[in-house]
Amino acid sequence: MRFVLDGEVHDLTGIDPTMTVLELLRYRLRRTGTKEGCAEGDCGACTVLIGALAGNAVVWRAVNACILFVPMLDGKALLTVESLGGSHQVQHEMVERHGSQCGFCTPGIVMSLVGRSMGALGTQGLPVADVIAGNLCRCTGYGPILAAGEAVPMTPRDDGATIAALRAIARTEPLALSYADPLSGTTRLGFVARTEGQLAALLVDHPDARLVAGATDVGLWVTKQHRVLPTVIFIGDVADLRGIEETDAGLRLGAGVRYSEAWPALARLHPALGELVRRIGGTQVRNSGTIGGNIANGSPIGDMPPALIALGAELTLRCGDAGRTLPLEDFFLAYGRQDRRPGEFVESVFVPRPASGALIRVDKLSKRFDSDISAVCGAFALRIEEGRVAGARIAFGGMAGTPQRARACETALIGRRWNEATVEAAVAALADDYRPLTDVRGSAGYRRDVAGNLLRRLWLEQAGEPISVLALAGG
Repeated sequence: MRFVLDGEVHDLTGIDPTMTVLELLRYRLRRTGTKEGCAEGDCGACTVLIGALAGNAVVWRAVNACILFVPMLDGKALLTVESLGGSHQVQHEMVERHGSQCGFCTPGIVMSLVGRSMGALGTQGLPVADVIAGNLCRCTGYGPILAAGEAVPMTPRDDGATIAALRAIARTEPLALSYADPLSGTTRLGFVARTEGQLAALLVDHPDARLVAGATDVGLWVTKQHRVLPTVIFIGDVADLRGIEETDAGLRLGAGVRYSEAWPALARLHPALGELVRRIGGTQVRNSGTIGGNIANGSPIGDMPPALIALGAELTLRCGDAGRTLPLEDFFLAYGRQDRRPGEFVESVFVPRPASGALIRVDKLSKRFDSDISAVCGAFALRIEEGRVAGARIAFGGMAGTPQRARACETALIGRRWNEATVEAAVAALADDYRPLTDVRGSAGYRRDVAGNLLRRLWLEQAGEPISVLALAGG
C-alpha cells in the first residue's frame, strides 16, 4: 500500500490490516508528536490530517489516528504535527496566547485548528469551539486555545505537489493485503475496494468479512477489546457509495457518505437533522463515521437511526447484482442482529422529504453536550390537522435492544385531539413500547421518565407554554 507523507511516497508491505495509523506513526515512523490519549477516538490527542484527491483538488479532513487502520491511508496524503515544522501560524498563536499547558493534547488541537485554517472538511462556517469539540484539554485551558484558533485567518493550502504525488500512486484495482501473524501462525486478509462492483465480488468470495467504512466503532474492537479480525474489507473509498442526491421527493445518501459530507444536505431536509449531526461525535468522528456504517452497525444508541425511522426512511441492500429495499425500522431485528444476509451490504438510505407543516423534533440526551454517547435519543414526526393528530411516527434509541418505533404511543395519539390529555395518554403508552435497561449512561427509570418528558416538551413548546429544563430531566 502507498501513501504520501510530506511529499514523500511511502510504500508499505507486510502490514497487519488492523494496525492503526497511530501505531504506524509512533512505532514505525517515529513521529511521536501524535499522542495516544484514549485509543477510542474520544480525546483528539492523536488528530492528524488526511487528504484525498477530488478532481483537481485535495480534500483534507481531520481524523483520529488511534482508530484509523493503516490500509485506509492507501492512495491518500497524510499530515502530522511534525509536518508543520513549528512554523505554522496556529502554532505561533498557541505560543503567544499561552494555549498549551501540560502540552499532551496540544499537537492534536493544533492539527484540528490547522485543518480549520485550511478549510478542511467539516469545518466550513463553524465556530472554533465546534471545530475542536472532539479535542479534550485536560488542563481546561480552552479560553486561550479558542483565541488562538480565532486569530488565524482561513488560508487555502497550496496542494500542487501533493496532487501530483497522489495522481502518481492512484489505483483503480482493489488493494489486497495478506499478513502472517507470527504469534498465532494465522494469516489475516485485508482488501480496499474502489468500486461497488469490486465490493460485491469481494463479499461473494468472503461473505464473513468485516466491512469497515470509518472504523469509528470497529477501531475500538481492536484497540479496546483486542479482537482479531481475520478478514477485513475497507469500503471508505468506494465512490459508488458516496453519492448524495437531493430531489423534491427526499434525500438519498450512499452508505459511504461521511457525516461531515451529509450534514448540509440533512440540515436542508430539516434543521432538526442538522442539529443532531452537530452533536454526533466531534469533527474527527464526523469526518470518518458514515451514515451506512451507523445503520449497519445496529447499535441501540446510534443517534441517526431513530431520526431516520421517524421520517420513514427506506434502506437499500445489495448482494452481488441483486438489490432489495425495506423500511429502515425492519432492518433492526434484535440486539446485535440485523436483516443483512450473507454477502449483502448496505448500499443507500432514502429519507422522504417531510410534508410542509409537519411537526418534527429530534432530541439527544447525554451526560456531555459534545462528543458523548446518547442515554436516550427521541425523534418525533407528527402531522396535526384541525387540532387532531392525523399522523405520528415516533422512534427512540437507548430504550431497547435496537432503535425502535413507539407504536403504542403513536396509536394513543393518532385520531385524537392534540391536547395535554392525549399527550399524557401517549406518555403512559410508552410503557407498552419499551423495557429500558439500566447501565452506565442512565437507569431504566431515568430513561422512561425522560422519554415521556420529551413528548411533553414537544407539546408544551408547540402550545407556547413555559418549560422547565429540570422538570424535563426528571429533577
